[in-house]
Amino acid sequence: MSTSIRLSAEVWQRLDALASRTGRSKAYHLREFIERGLEDIEDYYLAAEVLARIRSGEEDTMKAGDFWCGDVYR
Repeated sequence: MSTSIRLSAEVWQRLDALASRTGRSKAYHLREFIERGLEDIEDYYLAAEVLARIRSGEEDTMKAGDFWCGDVYR
């Protein structure tokens, strides 16, 4: 699938320079940025959801010592 985005001149120049230095296409780097960035954003929102459940009392936590010592079912 394809899409189009608008980039600032500065970002376009940086992307162009990166493509030149690495010998890879700008499209390659854009795909990499999106895939890696998407993983980071998904991780962030997952963590935020868990934190909200912990704060509301819907999810329990455990002490680090219990976790690392294997007392998971305590």
